[in-house]
Amino acid sequence: MKDNNRYKSSLTTIAQNKRVYHEYFIENDFEAGLLLQGWEVKSLRAGKVHINDSYVLFKDSEAFLFGATFQPLIVASSHIVCYPMRTRKLLLNRRELNYLFGQVHRNSYTVVTLSLYWRKHLAKIKIGVAKGKKQYDKRRSIKEREWQLHKARLTKYYYR
Repeated sequence: MKDNNRYKSSLTTIAQNKRVYHEYFIENDFEAGLLLQGWEVKSLRAGKVHINDSYVLFKDSEAFLFGATFQPLIVASSHIVCYPMRTRKLLLNRRELNYLFGQVHRNSYTVVTLSLYWRKHLAKIKIGVAKGKKQYDKRRSIKEREWQLHKARLTKYYYR
């Protein structure tokens, strides 16, 4: 009998930040590793993570994840202090760090989190270089999305 685990996808999404696509124009995206503690990995496997209000800040030429909430499990050890809103270091190449740092400080972009997922056995986070949308940009994107839906309905009805 064949092993079905070989055919599974290597990407398993843990959490997604869908709101970021409504509030920002995403210019570029990167994949970064996370420096986690043991209890955080357990909460990742249980899916107890929220990245909706998280963003990336730079300090001493390193990138850190702020605002992500990792809820500790009930079975977490009592002698370890579990702080859910702890800042976590992002693991990026020097070239990627320099690019992101330059975009943030020179071009006034924001680095936001897009999704959190497993790549094989490693936890990865997808971050994006983003520019904030104005209110009229948000209305325009809603109008375009509704027009695409309406157009799809019309063509479906017309070609029946």
